[in-house]
Amino acid sequence: MDNSTQQIIEMSSSRPYMIRAIHAWITDNALTPYIVVDAENSMATVPEVYIKDGQIILNCSYNAAQNFSIDEDWISFSARFSGTVEHISFPSAAVKAIYAQENGQGMIFQEEDSSVTAPESANSETAKRKRPALTLVK
Repeated sequence: MDNSTQQIIEMSSSRPYMIRAIHAWITDNALTPYIVVDAENSMATVPEVYIKDGQIILNCSYNAAQNFSIDEDWISFSARFSGTVEHISFPSAAVKAIYAQENGQGMIFQEEDSSVTAPESANSETAKRKRPALTLVK
Protein backbone atom coordinates (compact mmCIF):
# COMPACT_ATOMS: atom_id res chain seq x y z
CA MET A 1 0.00 0.00 0.00
CA ASP A 2 1.53 3.32 -1.04
CA ASN A 3 1.13 6.68 0.69
CA SER A 4 -1.35 8.00 -1.90
CA THR A 5 -3.96 5.39 -1.05
CA GLN A 6 -5.23 4.64 2.42
CA GLN A 7 -7.05 1.40 2.94
CA ILE A 8 -9.69 1.34 5.65
CA ILE A 9 -9.67 -1.95 7.49
CA GLU A 10 -12.51 -2.64 9.86
CA MET A 11 -11.51 -4.58 12.94
CA SER A 12 -13.56 -6.22 15.63
CA SER A 13 -13.76 -4.54 19.01
CA SER A 14 -10.68 -4.84 21.21
CA ARG A 15 -12.88 -4.72 24.34
CA PRO A 16 -13.38 -8.49 24.82
CA TYR A 17 -9.64 -9.05 24.39
CA MET A 18 -8.83 -6.36 26.95
CA ILE A 19 -11.43 -7.73 29.39
CA ARG A 20 -9.93 -11.23 29.06
CA ALA A 21 -6.39 -9.91 29.52
CA ILE A 22 -7.18 -7.77 32.56
CA HIS A 23 -9.25 -10.61 34.10
CA ALA A 24 -6.28 -13.00 33.66
CA TRP A 25 -3.82 -10.41 35.02
CA ILE A 26 -5.93 -9.80 38.14
CA THR A 27 -6.50 -13.53 38.69
CA ASP A 28 -2.81 -14.36 38.14
CA ASN A 29 -1.97 -11.88 40.91
CA ALA A 30 -4.33 -13.70 43.32
CA LEU A 31 -6.75 -10.75 43.40
CA THR A 32 -10.52 -10.60 42.84
CA PRO A 33 -11.75 -9.32 39.46
CA TYR A 34 -14.86 -7.14 39.56
CA ILE A 35 -16.71 -6.08 36.41
CA VAL A 36 -18.92 -2.99 36.24
CA VAL A 37 -21.81 -3.60 33.82
CA ASP A 38 -24.19 -1.10 32.24
CA ALA A 39 -27.40 -2.65 33.55
CA GLU A 40 -29.46 -0.38 31.29
CA ASN A 41 -28.17 -2.26 28.26
CA SER A 42 -31.28 -4.00 26.93
CA MET A 43 -29.36 -7.21 26.24
CA ALA A 44 -27.91 -7.55 29.76
CA THR A 45 -29.38 -10.25 31.98
CA VAL A 46 -28.47 -9.36 35.56
CA PRO A 47 -30.34 -9.50 38.90
CA GLU A 48 -32.30 -6.25 38.95
CA VAL A 49 -32.42 -5.99 42.74
CA TYR A 50 -28.65 -5.31 42.83
CA ILE A 51 -28.65 -2.57 40.17
CA LYS A 52 -27.58 0.82 41.51
CA ASP A 53 -27.39 4.00 39.42
CA GLY A 54 -27.96 2.03 36.22
CA GLN A 55 -25.06 -0.32 36.76
CA ILE A 56 -24.17 -3.48 38.63
CA ILE A 57 -20.81 -4.57 40.00
CA LEU A 58 -20.15 -8.30 39.69
CA ASN A 59 -17.50 -10.48 41.32
CA CYS A 60 -16.06 -12.44 38.39
CA SER A 61 -13.53 -14.55 40.27
CA TYR A 62 -13.54 -18.24 39.39
CA ASN A 63 -14.71 -18.97 42.96
CA ALA A 64 -17.78 -16.74 42.63
CA ALA A 65 -18.60 -17.12 38.92
CA GLN A 66 -19.30 -20.67 37.77
CA ASN A 67 -18.84 -21.51 34.06
CA PHE A 68 -17.29 -18.07 33.46
CA SER A 69 -16.98 -17.43 29.73
CA ILE A 70 -15.82 -14.46 27.65
CA ASP A 71 -16.23 -14.85 23.91
CA GLU A 72 -16.07 -12.29 21.11
CA ASP A 73 -19.39 -10.64 21.98
CA TRP A 74 -20.68 -12.05 25.28
CA ILE A 75 -19.74 -12.65 28.88
CA SER A 76 -21.74 -15.22 30.80
CA PHE A 77 -21.61 -17.15 34.05
CA SER A 78 -23.72 -18.36 36.96
CA ALA A 79 -23.43 -16.91 40.45
CA ARG A 80 -25.22 -17.01 43.78
CA PHE A 81 -27.08 -13.95 45.03
CA SER A 82 -28.50 -14.35 48.54
CA GLY A 83 -28.32 -18.13 48.10
CA THR A 84 -30.15 -18.17 44.76
CA VAL A 85 -28.29 -19.20 41.60
CA GLU A 86 -28.67 -16.62 38.83
CA HIS A 87 -27.53 -16.92 35.21
CA ILE A 88 -25.74 -13.70 34.24
CA SER A 89 -25.06 -12.70 30.63
CA PHE A 90 -24.30 -9.43 28.91
CA PRO A 91 -22.59 -8.16 25.79
CA SER A 92 -18.96 -7.17 26.20
CA ALA A 93 -20.01 -3.70 24.98
CA ALA A 94 -21.95 -3.32 28.27
CA VAL A 95 -18.75 -3.59 30.35
CA LYS A 96 -17.86 -0.19 31.80
CA ALA A 97 -14.81 -1.33 33.79
CA ILE A 98 -12.88 -4.28 35.16
CA TYR A 99 -10.72 -3.90 38.25
CA ALA A 100 -9.18 -5.71 41.21
CA GLN A 101 -11.41 -5.38 44.26
CA GLU A 102 -8.43 -5.25 46.61
CA ASN A 103 -6.55 -2.30 45.06
CA GLY A 104 -8.75 -0.81 42.31
CA GLN A 105 -6.23 -1.45 39.52
CA GLY A 106 -7.76 -2.30 36.17
CA MET A 107 -9.29 -0.57 33.18
CA ILE A 108 -12.22 1.76 32.49
CA PHE A 109 -13.81 1.50 29.05
CA GLN A 110 -15.28 4.30 27.01
CA GLU A 111 -18.79 3.87 25.71
CA GLU A 112 -18.73 2.26 22.27
CA ASP A 113 -20.65 4.07 19.55
CA SER A 114 -22.08 1.40 17.28
CA SER A 115 -23.56 4.03 14.95
CA VAL A 116 -20.13 5.13 13.71
CA THR A 117 -19.40 3.85 10.22
CA ALA A 118 -16.33 4.02 8.03
CA PRO A 119 -16.19 6.80 5.44
CA GLU A 120 -17.33 5.80 1.94
CA SER A 121 -14.14 6.94 0.23
CA ALA A 122 -10.63 6.39 1.51
CA ASN A 123 -9.51 9.47 -0.43
CA SER A 124 -12.16 11.67 1.17
CA GLU A 125 -10.94 14.70 3.09
CA THR A 126 -13.20 13.59 5.95
CA ALA A 127 -11.23 10.35 6.29
CA LYS A 128 -8.50 11.68 8.59
CA ARG A 129 -6.11 9.47 10.48
CA LYS A 130 -6.54 9.70 14.26
CA ARG A 131 -4.05 8.82 16.95
CA PRO A 132 -4.92 5.75 18.98
CA ALA A 133 -6.47 6.34 22.38
CA LEU A 134 -4.78 4.39 25.17
CA THR A 135 -5.59 4.10 28.86
CA LEU A 136 -2.82 3.89 31.44
CA VAL A 137 -3.07 0.83 33.67
CA LYS A 138 -0.87 0.91 36.78
